[in-house]
Amino acid sequence: MGLKQKLHRLKEKYKGKKMAPAFNALHTFLYLPNETTHGGTHIKGADDLKRTMNIVIMALIPCLIFGIFNAGYQHNLQTLPEITKAAGFFSGEFWNWANFEVGAWKVIPLVLISYGVGLAIEFMFAVIKGHEVEEGYLVTGMLVPLIVPVDIPLWMLVVAVAFGVVIGKEVFGGTGMNILNPALTIRAFLFFAYPTWMSGDKVWVHGAVETAGQPDAITGETVLGSLAQGNEAGYSLMDMFFGFIPGSVGETSTMLILLGALILIFTKIGSWRIMVSSIIGALVMGYMFNMVADLGWISESSKFYALMSTEFWHHLLIGGLAFGIVYMATDPVTASQTNRGKWIYGFLIGFISVMIRVFNPAYPEGVMLAILLMNVFAPTIDHYVVQGNIKRRAKRLKVKTA
Repeated sequence: MGLKQKLHRLKEKYKGKKMAPAFNALHTFLYLPNETTHGGTHIKGADDLKRTMNIVIMALIPCLIFGIFNAGYQHNLQTLPEITKAAGFFSGEFWNWANFEVGAWKVIPLVLISYGVGLAIEFMFAVIKGHEVEEGYLVTGMLVPLIVPVDIPLWMLVVAVAFGVVIGKEVFGGTGMNILNPALTIRAFLFFAYPTWMSGDKVWVHGAVETAGQPDAITGETVLGSLAQGNEAGYSLMDMFFGFIPGSVGETSTMLILLGALILIFTKIGSWRIMVSSIIGALVMGYMFNMVADLGWISESSKFYALMSTEFWHHLLIGGLAFGIVYMATDPVTASQTNRGKWIYGFLIGFISVMIRVFNPAYPEGVMLAILLMNVFAPTIDHYVVQGNIKRRAKRLKVKTA
């Protein structure tokens, strides 16, 4: 008897019982549902929630693979600089297994913890409430390991994932009902509960925390962190574009994030309006700061000057701005739903992200807070967009009937 038949028998055996959602979830995760519509007029599509989530995960896989490599590369760059720096980009020494081995040892446990804890809670709530297990956490489970530092203690991640799933989603009714992006809720919890593990220059490169205070200590300052301290970036534009810089596991490679954006836009899962408007908002805010710096309205000795004078388009290459715009701002549940609302929503995310970067040197990465803030205001934006449309149509109707 095959696995599919065994699962189907278990599904039928526990049908109507308390554990039925757990067996149904396992069956539908591995196989397509057996039920199809019959008779009548129906609009049928090939996509469903599971396919949608799987496409987003596929768009994230390149960032995950590169994040594994870069975690090992940044560690070896600090511990074996004479070998790593000398290796050419296309050389075997550069793409050696040691980089992947170190990265996999640190990143894969983050993925396992994220999925293990999150799905366990999803199953528990499904059994308690007697509803089907929703596939919404499939994407969240992949996003979480990509937006945290590589050396985050696993027990902290367990606590944060439990908080994010329960408080960020389940209390609102589950997938499709949450007002805040669950992955960013988890990251916000980590940032405010354990700030020393989510900021600074010792958490972004594996081994930096353990060697702090030693003569040959590993340093892991990010580009944003360096600029916030008034120093130069220390990395070339190509390094920043390809992602060979310290940072959260999956947020460093703008090139692969751009590839993911194309996948989401081509499959019509991610809103291109939100992505484009967020980029415009970030560029506008960055350009305004450049003008302030160029006109001499702020002293070069000011702690804000380095980030204000950073080329406005460089903001898209550093930090998690690009990652947040592509994979989190476009979350169809928490984003604006109207077309005009998406333009407003996205523009404000980009605009506020760069504003927080410049005016908050202690926490120069502002995209998380900007997206969470706009998640709260998305329904209000849509409300006024809809009301505006109603008023315009009512006015046109009066003119026609006059």
